[in-house]
Order: sequence, then C-alpha cells, then structure tokens
Amino acid sequence: MVRYQAGGPAELVLMASVARRYFIEGTSKIEIAEQTGLSRFKVARLLDKARASGLVRIEIGYPGEIDVETSSLLQQALGLWHALVLDVSDDHPVTLRTHLGAAAADLLSEIVTEDDVLGMSWARSVGAAGAALRRLPACTVVQLTGALSSADGDETATELVRDAARIGGGPAYFYYAPMIVATEQIAQALRQQPEVARAMAKVDTVTKAVVGVGSWDPPASTVYDALDHEERMSLRQLGVCAEVSGIMLDADGAPVAAPVSRRIIAVTAEQLRRVPEVIAIPYETRKARAVLAAVRGGLVNALVTHRSLAEALLNLADGTQARQPETRRDPP
Repeated sequence: MVRYQAGGPAELVLMASVARRYFIEGTSKIEIAEQTGLSRFKVARLLDKARASGLVRIEIGYPGEIDVETSSLLQQALGLWHALVLDVSDDHPVTLRTHLGAAAADLLSEIVTEDDVLGMSWARSVGAAGAALRRLPACTVVQLTGALSSADGDETATELVRDAARIGGGPAYFYYAPMIVATEQIAQALRQQPEVARAMAKVDTVTKAVVGVGSWDPPASTVYDALDHEERMSLRQLGVCAEVSGIMLDADGAPVAAPVSRRIIAVTAEQLRRVPEVIAIPYETRKARAVLAAVRGGLVNALVTHRSLAEALLNLADGTQARQPETRRDPP
C-alpha cells in the first residue's frame, strides 16, 4: 500500500486528483475509493483537507438567473407557497441536481427559522441540497425516511440529517434503518426500536420538509430501483404514477395501497400532508406527471426546479389547483 507523507507533494497531487473527481466530475466517494484503492474514509478525509487547505474553494451559486416570470406563473398555476425555476441546462441529471441543490440550499437558509422543525427525506436531489447547505438556524432536524443505496450518491438520510443539524447547531433525530425491508414483520420490529420510534415521534412536529419526487412511468425513482421487476409491475398495474418519500401515488395524487407500503420505513401520506410546507426538488422533464400528482395530492406545495420541467408542468396543469389540506395555510 502506498503511504503518503502528510503535507508532502505526493499527498497534494492525490488530494487534487480526488477533489477533481468528486467536485468537478461528479464521481461519488465510493466510486473514487474503488478507483484509487483508498478507503471511503480516506477519500472523505482528503476532501475535507483539500477544502481546509484552500486547494478547493467552493462558491455557492448556480449559473444563470432565476426565471422570475416562469417561477411566478408556476406558483400561481399550482397554488404553491414557493416556486423557484432556474434557467439552467438540463442535459445531464448530475448537473441538474447540483444546480437545483444549491438553489434549494439557499432557499432553506432563507426561510427556515430556529422555531422550525425541518424534515429531510432521502432523494438524490435532497442529497445535493444537503451537500450545498452552508447556513442554517439552530432548528431541530428530523429524518423522514430510512436509507436507500444509490449508485451515484453515497450519503444516506441519516448523514443528511446529522450534517444539516451540525451546520445549524440544533438537535437531530435520526436512525439507522433501510427504507425498504424484506417483510412487514421486520418493518414493525424496526419501528419499535428506540431510535426509530424517537425520530418517528417527532415527525408530527415538522413544519418544513424537503423531499424528492420519483416517477414510476417512465421509471425515475430510487425506490423503483430498489424493487424487483415483479413488484415494479404490480405497482404499475395498481396505477402508481409517482413516489414521494416512499409514498406511492396515482395520477390524481391519491395514495395507492400496496403490499410494499407495509415494508417501508418512512413518513406516511397523512403525516406529510399535515406539514405546513413541503419543498420538492424535482428534475428531468419526464417527471412532469409525477410532480403534478404530488402537488395535486397535497404532499408537496413548494418546488425548486428548472425551466423545461416547469414549462411541462404548466402545460399539464391547465388551471388545476392542488388539494389543500385543512391544516395548511393558503399560499402567500
């Protein structure tokens, strides 16, 4: 095994190589570890050192400007609390997630207060927002879903919550459990574990939440990826169009009762609807019907997205208003 002297030229070159792969090429820490023969923890330490030494300097921002006109149109058409539409290129999912994540992080820094309880679900786009987050008040942060592995993302829901709470300095309610387990009995047992029960008990106090939106047809969801072919087809036959935090929805936004739902460790549809403000960070135009279903069903009432998806939503919406749960205030 090659050993590097701390602060030496070989380590400097290694840090630069790892930082380029992670920050510029979008390679995950796990993939970098596999490519270089280093441990994931060594990769993480090199990235931290690269930032601390000034070798890597990060500027929070996104190219182009917020499309104010489209943002306003989308907010009014769907009855949203917030709508941020970015005028960015949509030719690569990783690029989109990075830009939208930065914008969502800025929004959270602006609207979350110390009195809020922030809920965070696992999704690739939420992971991008967590990675870009630099400022947050000392609010309580709560995990809303268990963990899912992802080929192009190496942070879990647990790490997202812990990192966000560390930035703000507030308490964190998290647990180590997968989002989807093999049987309903395992799910029931996990929900009774002290750390899981402790976090779940805080879900009803959440005032702001950030989530992703998955599409079932065409498939574009980490939950879809985690299921086998038979389960995917069964859910499609039941009319599943979208997925939000493990909650299956039909085209009208109504939750779909399915056997797999009993094996999921996550917030329920009823709980998410009671959260006053739920911010989704959807990307890719093909998810338009899924995003509209999430809004129609009252699970999402704020969006951070890009212009081509916003325009697709406007074309589909045709004046349709989202269902407004009684416990939520009307949008400003």
